[in-house]
Parts: sequence; C-alpha cells; structure tokens
Amino acid sequence: MFKKIISTALFALLFTGLATAQRIAYVDVTDVLESLPDYQKAQEQLDKVATQWRQEMAQEQDKIKGMYSKYQAEQVLLSEEMKKQREEEIMNKEKEVREMQRQKFGPDGALFKKREELVKPIQDKVYATIQKYAEDKGYEFVFDKGSASGMLYADKRNDKTEDIKTILKKG
Repeated sequence: MFKKIISTALFALLFTGLATAQRIAYVDVTDVLESLPDYQKAQEQLDKVATQWRQEMAQEQDKIKGMYSKYQAEQVLLSEEMKKQREEEIMNKEKEVREMQRQKFGPDGALFKKREELVKPIQDKVYATIQKYAEDKGYEFVFDKGSASGMLYADKRNDKTEDIKTILKKG
C-alpha cells in the first residue's frame, strides 16, 4: 500500500513537471541585423555621417592649434590686454568645438538621433518577426544571445537565428 502511494506520487510529480515544461529559444539579434541589407545600408550611412563630422572636428582642432601657434609666436610683441584677448579667443574656440562635439556625438546628439531614425524601424521589424515566430512555434521565452542577457548556457538546437534570417529574407 505504501509503495503504491509513493509510486503514484512520483508519477504525479513527474507528469506535473513534464506538463509545465517551458519552451525556450535564443536568437543572436546582432547577427540577424547584420545579415539584413537595409541594416547594412543604414550602418554605411551612419558611418559616412560620423566620418564627415569627425573631419569637421579635426579641421576645427587644427584651427585652434594654428591660433595657439600664432599666439605663441607673437606673444612677446603683444600687450597684456592683447594677450588676454587672444587667450580668450582660443578658449572660446575650444569651448565652441567641445559644444559642437557634444551636439554631434553626445548621448542625445545628432548621430544618436540619426541612428534611431535609420536603425529603429529595422530593429522593430526584427523584434516583431521574433515575437510572431515565438508565438507560432509555441516558445515561451526567447533570449538575445548577442546581448549581455546573462545567458550562461544555450543548447545549439535552441538557436533560432537562422530561422529568423530566413523569414526576414522571404519578406
């Protein structure tokens, strides 16, 4: 009688464990994004804009160096008032360049906004595809393998990156 109760309890426990098994998958979102031509074009555009702005910054830095070199060369001939005026001009130019750099490359700068404008719609499409795939295939959780999600182990058969790429290629 005791053996029958224990075996029934074990069977019920095993059955409950199987019934509540969760389906989990992971996708390398970075790999998926990098495989999309639209994303590659957006990245190229961002790279061009960033390169152009860096060149502008470098030109401005060169102007500041030129101003400073000229000031050093003429310093002995300048009155105290003229020295202060030139030093202020150099400091103001440096401040102007730092502000330009913040406006272009800062956390809320033009490059960040441009990246959001170009890349966010592509990311949204990928995430929507992943969500639909997960719902259609019955996955309860899908992790992003490429981010710092804290995933310590992932069985290769749960990697659905190629499936998502295929779906996105089909349109």
